[in-house]
Amino acid sequence: MVKTSYTAPSQEFLDQRKLKRHAGVWQLWALGVGAVISGDFFGWNFGLAAGGFGGMIVALSLVTLMYTGLCLSIAEMAAALPHTGGAYSFARSAMGPWGGYVTGLAENMEYILTPAVIVVGIGGYLGAIFGTDKSMEPLWWLACYAVFVALNVYGVELSFRFSLIITIAALIALVIYWISVAPQFDLSRFATPYFPKGINGFWACLPFALWFYLAIEQLPLAAEESHDPVVDIPRGLIWGLATLVFCAFMTLTLGAGSAPGAAAVAASNEPLFLGFVAAYGNSASSKVLAVVACIGLIASFHTIIFAYGRQIYSLSRAGYFPVWLSKTHSERKTPHRALLAGAAMGFSAALGIHYAPHDSPVGAILLNMAVFGAVIAYVLQMASYLLLRRNLQNLHRPYKSPLGKTGAIVSGLIATLTLLTLFFNTEYVKGVYGAVVWFILGLIWFAFHARHRLILSPEEEFAQAHRSES
Repeated sequence: MVKTSYTAPSQEFLDQRKLKRHAGVWQLWALGVGAVISGDFFGWNFGLAAGGFGGMIVALSLVTLMYTGLCLSIAEMAAALPHTGGAYSFARSAMGPWGGYVTGLAENMEYILTPAVIVVGIGGYLGAIFGTDKSMEPLWWLACYAVFVALNVYGVELSFRFSLIITIAALIALVIYWISVAPQFDLSRFATPYFPKGINGFWACLPFALWFYLAIEQLPLAAEESHDPVVDIPRGLIWGLATLVFCAFMTLTLGAGSAPGAAAVAASNEPLFLGFVAAYGNSASSKVLAVVACIGLIASFHTIIFAYGRQIYSLSRAGYFPVWLSKTHSERKTPHRALLAGAAMGFSAALGIHYAPHDSPVGAILLNMAVFGAVIAYVLQMASYLLLRRNLQNLHRPYKSPLGKTGAIVSGLIATLTLLTLFFNTEYVKGVYGAVVWFILGLIWFAFHARHRLILSPEEEFAQAHRSES
């Protein structure tokens, strides 16, 4: 294994990188649900084109099983290792600096690209509401990044308070949508053929089914801003997942089985708006309801900006990324530099794909790229769980997954299968290859530069202290 080099941080270095504790269990629940809830408003619908309603139901069932094992395993690790690093810190303790960095890099790709997917959806909804030309969508994206990065920079108290309010509003918006489309519900009329590409078409649906849950695993990133992370993060994860499972099956079933039908919904950047138009006509009331639908996208956009800010902060505080990114605001104690850097990268990715020559929806391409990073991080986190169970048996575990090693193994296998399916979807595989290039460049950065400049951050000190036992 290629060696790494460390320096001890000065007190001034640590003082410039402090966070504030504010979140309780309900703020964490809102952070988890809010980060994911946009999956019910945009993104999942592309799966209907990939494998139909039947394919999506099969894929969603598999993905739900995967996230159950994943979240319970992460809850156990987060309670035992309550650091802002989240996935990176788990892998660092289990597999050393290289394992930590590869996991962190994969998760970084997920959290940078996921807001880019969501902002494309927001631009679609706002364009439909205000009747702006499609060429104006990048301006909507830029405006959204500016507003919500500023909100996250302003302060953690406001961020968590807004997350709670907007998440509850998004759930109310979903209920309004379900009630609106339910009178026209008829699966045999609107969702057939159930398997237009055969029973095996569900494989192509896996990345889109993942979108109903992707990013709930971000909760451990709030560990150093939680009052009691050992107790509250497991609770937030479990209750958040239960909320999302219910929403996912309701939205998929009613969305595909109601007017204007699965075929039309599959091709739209604003699938819930189509349902409102079918229910109420293309009137002012349907546009008001589209604003309501946009709330879900805003909830996720805001909370995942929080996530990538903390993720970049933790990796740069440890020296894996440039250390200047981890400096926090002198008054607000928020990682403002990390938040701005992540916004610049996400917006650039969306803009680049928007202007590149292709026939596929921009959101769907970005979605597959984000899923590429996510499933790599999932596989490595489940490997970390198994290694920590084997090598650090005496580690204090305030919470233990009821599914244990079996849950981690099953989740890792489903994540691996999902990763493989990304390379067999010819419509979106070019975006996945772009994500591979991003990943390779990140590995080169670490191999030739960052590994010589690591810093003993809290995650690194914990891992070093437990190395002898391992």
